[in-house]
Amino acid sequence: MPHWNVYISISGGVIMSTACNLGFLTIMTILDSDYKMENGALGIPLAPEVEKRIVDELTNIAESNLKEGNLYYVISNRWFTSWQKYTGQNVDSYLFDKHSPDSESLDFQKLVDRPGPIDNSDILVNGTDTEGNDLELRRTLQERFDYILVPQPVWEKLFDWYKGGPALPRNMISQGDFNVQFSVEVFPLCLKLIDSTDNSQSIIRLSKKASLQELYQRVCALRGIEPEKVRIWDYFNKKKHEILEDSQKTLEKAELQMDQDIVLEVQEDGFWPSRFSMDSTGNELALIPIDPPRSSVTTGGRPNLSNDHSTSYGGSFYLDSTLSSSIADTEDGYDISKAATKADRGGFAGLQNLGNTCFMNSAIQCLVHTPPIVEYFLQDYANEINEQNPLGLHGELAVAFGELLRKLWCSGRTAIAPRAFKGKLGRFAPQFSGFNQHDSQELLAFLLDGLHEDLNRVKQKPYFETKDSDGRPDEEVADECWKHHKARNDSIIVDVCQLFSQNPQGQYKSTLVCPDCSKISITFDPFMYLSLPLPSTVTRRMTVTVFYSDGSVLPMPYTVTVLMQGCCKDLSMALGAACCLSSDESLLLAEVYDHQIYQYFDTPWEPLSSIKDEEHLVAYRFPKNWAGLTRLEICHRYLENCLSDNLKGSQRKLFLTPLVTYLENPQTGADIDIAVSRVLSPLRRKTYFGPTNINGGKENDSFSGAIDESKNSSATHNGHGFQLMLNGKQEETSSRELNFQLCVTNDKGFSCWPISKDSPFKPGQSVNVMLDWTNKDHELYDSSYLKDLPEVHKAGLTAKKTRQEAVSLFSCLDAFLKKEPLGLDDMWYCPSCKEHRQATKKLDLWRLPDVLVFHLKRFSYSRYLKNKLDTFVNFPIENLDLSKYVRSKDAFGQSHVYELYAISNHYGGVGGGHYSAYAKLIDENRWYHFDDAHVSPVSEDDIKSSAAYVLFYQRVKVEPNAGLGKPPQDQVNP
Repeated sequence: MPHWNVYISISGGVIMSTACNLGFLTIMTILDSDYKMENGALGIPLAPEVEKRIVDELTNIAESNLKEGNLYYVISNRWFTSWQKYTGQNVDSYLFDKHSPDSESLDFQKLVDRPGPIDNSDILVNGTDTEGNDLELRRTLQERFDYILVPQPVWEKLFDWYKGGPALPRNMISQGDFNVQFSVEVFPLCLKLIDSTDNSQSIIRLSKKASLQELYQRVCALRGIEPEKVRIWDYFNKKKHEILEDSQKTLEKAELQMDQDIVLEVQEDGFWPSRFSMDSTGNELALIPIDPPRSSVTTGGRPNLSNDHSTSYGGSFYLDSTLSSSIADTEDGYDISKAATKADRGGFAGLQNLGNTCFMNSAIQCLVHTPPIVEYFLQDYANEINEQNPLGLHGELAVAFGELLRKLWCSGRTAIAPRAFKGKLGRFAPQFSGFNQHDSQELLAFLLDGLHEDLNRVKQKPYFETKDSDGRPDEEVADECWKHHKARNDSIIVDVCQLFSQNPQGQYKSTLVCPDCSKISITFDPFMYLSLPLPSTVTRRMTVTVFYSDGSVLPMPYTVTVLMQGCCKDLSMALGAACCLSSDESLLLAEVYDHQIYQYFDTPWEPLSSIKDEEHLVAYRFPKNWAGLTRLEICHRYLENCLSDNLKGSQRKLFLTPLVTYLENPQTGADIDIAVSRVLSPLRRKTYFGPTNINGGKENDSFSGAIDESKNSSATHNGHGFQLMLNGKQEETSSRELNFQLCVTNDKGFSCWPISKDSPFKPGQSVNVMLDWTNKDHELYDSSYLKDLPEVHKAGLTAKKTRQEAVSLFSCLDAFLKKEPLGLDDMWYCPSCKEHRQATKKLDLWRLPDVLVFHLKRFSYSRYLKNKLDTFVNFPIENLDLSKYVRSKDAFGQSHVYELYAISNHYGGVGGGHYSAYAKLIDENRWYHFDDAHVSPVSEDDIKSSAAYVLFYQRVKVEPNAGLGKPPQDQVNP
């Protein structure tokens, strides 16, 4: 191996780097070992790739040592994105998909200026707080869109390099009692302290994991008062609840909410004040401690036998939970000792929003207006609580939900503040803790599963080995699957969502077919709800340039119309029709970025939503059966002269569109040369124009670019800040025997080796080469056909407004039940092939449950964006007949007609929005709108909207053969 002398020159106080790969790696090694000593002392900015490596290493170290108390810093994503671009990272992949292809695959990055000082001003609220001048973040911020979190060592390094700020430190906390998770508390608990002596107000910010003792210390330090003369009241909703005792109890377990009031009382002359002045609304606030009343009815309906206030769940589980319940009842402003029966005509109570909890309120209102669940939790369910189930939550979720349901049905029209339930929910499911917006359907799924396990009547679950169908009758396999499922799962949730009468319900049939050996596997699985896709009729115009891999025709752009929610297979079919693709041809879709193939769309089911309008797509026409051929990918370069005083010399730069062709068993470099000549043949000029030089320099037919760029006599790239000079002579090659100057490279273009006529090649799946264009090549071939690829869709064009899209609920159900292949990340292990295969999957409804829940999949996610579909789904309110969808022969004697009784709505977009619920009070046969604390009657004609997100149906009895299988008129797709 030849020895190369490497020199690093400094120009204008900035270290300069070359674009050649070997020199780049050499410099990286030198800097990485010395940056801690030399550059810090010199005050010289590091190369962008060095900054990236340092940050990546520090981040990996921090992520491998996650623990409570670790310090993270909030940084504006606007500034951080500019730093990412400067360091050559793929910004989109960072924002939306952590596992996207690494940005280092984009070797020929565009030059970006070094960002200025760190600037967090765009994520801060104007002004400062009254307490400690703490800087406040805007509440509407979203991680990865508005801000990012970096570990303390990364912040210190970035601040050392760029300065600026201000610093916004945040602590990592642990959440959950059963499923512990670590998260950074970006928005600490904000409490408004009201001083009863002068009615002044202050803002206190503390972690929800801070203790009440820390709260007392903060308040005393702020007011300059001795701790023994202070007491603080929980003053939620302008009502006195209880004294917050100075203890190690956390603010979270004290059920303090974001932005709520707390009241400070100061002892005067040994006496506590009994009241203080008027509040801002003019209401006199009485602060006389009152013992909470004791309920005479327990959660399970048993008499109360104790005055113990403990909340432990030991041997006296129901007794203790009852007393904690009675205290919570008083907090909400009423006594649960009222008769908890449906005769009270309850169900009119709203739920107060505790801070972005509308998603929870919407889901709960739908559940607490499900008639069988109401009947169950208003009766004595104590004996069915399963404390030993390892998959459950020791019965606490069932108790908390039961208490909340009883409050809602016993409070008349008084809105309930579900603080106790929200606190326990955060302990059970840390993903729902805090005060961020979440998904009502995700919460609903958690509640159904958690309530089922807490109320599971099966104490010891037996084990059953899963058996294949092996050609047995469907009825036999279905009954066997249900028998095994029922032996392990038996609860009110199973009764309601999976069981009707004595027959198994809530089953769907899943059929998998292996694409290689045609092995068929049939299973029967229970379900609690169905997630239905929304078939879209909205179209999208996409432009793709089609190339002929055999070099028979010039490339041609085609604009086709496809479904907005379609997949790459749809695009290929539309393109094939547009370019008259023959039956023995196929199309290979690819994205071109910076004159390279960024990615191939070789997965036919990849959604088109992953392709942005500003991208450049190409399609290569290949023989249909080209699996045994070698794919040849050709990228183009030209020699650019640099005349700058600091950067004298030349370098190779990419240009034009890559070409892709195929080879049949390539053996030598001559085979590569012939394939290149063939694919370029349509570009060959018919008229000779004489000598030209597109770079303005001397004509150069030498092979200066046919060896590794690191061996050039002088190669420069001012994007990295280094200048590399290597001493050595170029090797003579026999490449002049070829028609073109070619180098073989890897798929990332890191290294180049010259190709000669006799260069040996081993047959493989693909070969990547660089074609270095000479002046002679430009004389013979017209490269203009390979320039200026059109965008997928030209930005700036005003879309024509059309009427609102609408589909029927039946269309959504048909889309859910259609046959489709599994995703590449969800391959099926074929027991016959003994390999993971991308099998096709077909679902059928076998039996239906008593309560049927439809989740409309309005939210979609791709590697670039999140999207919400506002498609109007025309769903029936009455007489939803699903008879034609049920495949069980035994099920046709039952009713498959359903009636709507509740809807969870979502208004707005992905980044925000609001949830509410519609629910029908069965006794009144009237619909109501539950919008957090506000409850109002609503017309049945108004409950249909494009905001409908989760639909709740209940089976109704109908006359035999009364219109079975004939949907009413309003169910037809308009």
